[in-house]
Amino acid sequence: FLHPSKGPVGRAVVHITTMTPAVTSIAVAFLVLVACTAADDKLPPYIRQCKENDPKLVDCIIKSLHHLKPYLAKGIPDIEMPSIEPFRLDALSLSLTGGPRGYKITLLDSDMFGASTFSVKKIKLGNPFEATINIPKMTMDSHYKSSGVLLVIPASGNGTFHASMDDVTALVKGTTSTRTKNGEEYMHVDKLDLDLVIRNIHMTVSKIFNDNRVLTEATNLFLRENGQEVLNIMMPQLRVKLANVFKDVTNKLLAHVPKKSFVISK
Repeated sequence: FLHPSKGPVGRAVVHITTMTPAVTSIAVAFLVLVACTAADDKLPPYIRQCKENDPKLVDCIIKSLHHLKPYLAKGIPDIEMPSIEPFRLDALSLSLTGGPRGYKITLLDSDMFGASTFSVKKIKLGNPFEATINIPKMTMDSHYKSSGVLLVIPASGNGTFHASMDDVTALVKGTTSTRTKNGEEYMHVDKLDLDLVIRNIHMTVSKIFNDNRVLTEATNLFLRENGQEVLNIMMPQLRVKLANVFKDVTNKLLAHVPKKSFVISK
C-alpha cells in the first residue's frame, strides 16, 4: 500500500496511548459483520436483522451497518456507547527529520470528525472475513508541540494542529474462533489486519509559540510540501496500532455477548 518516500522527512513513530471510546463505538458495527444478526425477538432499534438464507445476505448486512450510522453519531446510551463525533486519539508523536536536533511533533488530544459518514463498499463473509469501508472526509484538530530545527529555524513551540483527509478507505481482514466460558460459547477475533489509504491530506498549524509568524509560516511550508510523505511514513505504524486497539476492544465486547445472541436465522 503506502511506503515511506525518500526526502527530507525521517522515520515516524506513532503512539496511541489508550483504547478510545470511538474505537469501541465503531466496534459495534463489526459485531454485526462478524456475527451477521441478533436472534432476540426484541431487537434494539440500532439492530437491523438479516437471515442466513436471504439470497441478498451481503446487501442486507451492508444495510444493517449503514443503519447504525445515526446511532453511532449520537451515541447509544442503552449500552453506554458514546458518540463517535468526534472520537479522540490521546497522543501521536512524529520524528520528522533526523539528527540530534531533528524536528519532532507531538499531537495531543486529537479530535477526529467524520467517522459516522462511513460507507461499506464491500464485504466478504467467512473466516477470514473482509470488508472495504470508505469515509469521504475526515478532519483532525489537535494540541501541538514541537522541538528541534526546521528549515534552519529553531522550531520548538506549541499551538494548534489541523488536518483534513479526503477519501479515506479502510481495508479490514480478520479471523474468528469460538471459546467456551461458564458453559456458554463466545466469539473471539483472533487476528485483525487493517490497511488504510488516504487519497489526499492537508495539514496546517496555527497559534504556535504565541503566534510566532516566522515559525508558523515555516512549519506550514514544511507540512504543505511534505504532507504526503509524512502520511506515508506514519502509515505502517498507524495501521498496526489501530488494528491492535480495534481487535482488543472488539474482543472486550464479544466477551460479554454469548454466541447464541447472534445466532443466524435459518
